[in-house]
Amino acid sequence: MHSAVRAYHKVCTMDLRDRLILEHLSYVRHILGKMLGSLPDYVDHENLESAGILGLVEAAGQYDPARGVAFTTFAYQRIRGAILDELRRNCPVPQSILQNWALIRDASTHMDPPLTPEKLATATNLTIREVEDCLTAMRLTRPENWADELGELPVPMNRETQVDAGSHRDDERKVLADAIEQLPDKMRMAVTMYHMEDMRMKEIGQVLGLSESRVSRLLTAAELQLKSIVKRRNKS
Repeated sequence: MHSAVRAYHKVCTMDLRDRLILEHLSYVRHILGKMLGSLPDYVDHENLESAGILGLVEAAGQYDPARGVAFTTFAYQRIRGAILDELRRNCPVPQSILQNWALIRDASTHMDPPLTPEKLATATNLTIREVEDCLTAMRLTRPENWADELGELPVPMNRETQVDAGSHRDDERKVLADAIEQLPDKMRMAVTMYHMEDMRMKEIGQVLGLSESRVSRLLTAAELQLKSIVKRRNKS
């Protein structure tokens, strides 16, 4: 009897997993669509989609609906993480980008805030496009810490902010909201559509009349400015 119950639950679990995979293949393409504008031409998009599907399969196998978390929420980081792992493994950052990144990091340590692609281009003798492409590549391949490698941005955690971390986070969210309002119109609209409305770069481009690559560079510049504003205010 017990073996029959276990077999039944196993079949139900497999049915749920297979259904989740089939119903969310388009979700993998949606996540990839939010990243595609960030990718250079040499990257194999099909390999990245395959990696994202593997992340989806893993998420479907681990998902427990009893926990009350939406599957898309549960699966998002696993799918995106699988895509990023594939990107880092098989699409290394070109040497020219790394060389430009070294120039940008060095220039940023001597620069008054806020950091912008235009100011970095002037300081490094690179073109604005070269700076934007470099920042976009680093933003994608080092999403957790790319901006913190630049000289103006790091802020040491003092004892007061450690003790009052919750309040600090609330204050930072308010500063971030205020900072978004300071962005130029198109940049602010792109940030809102990308982060708040979960739109893909192609969709944002259609609204703003821009190419996907231009939307990607716009979002990178916006993130650089927002991080700069937030961390500069935290210093004061």
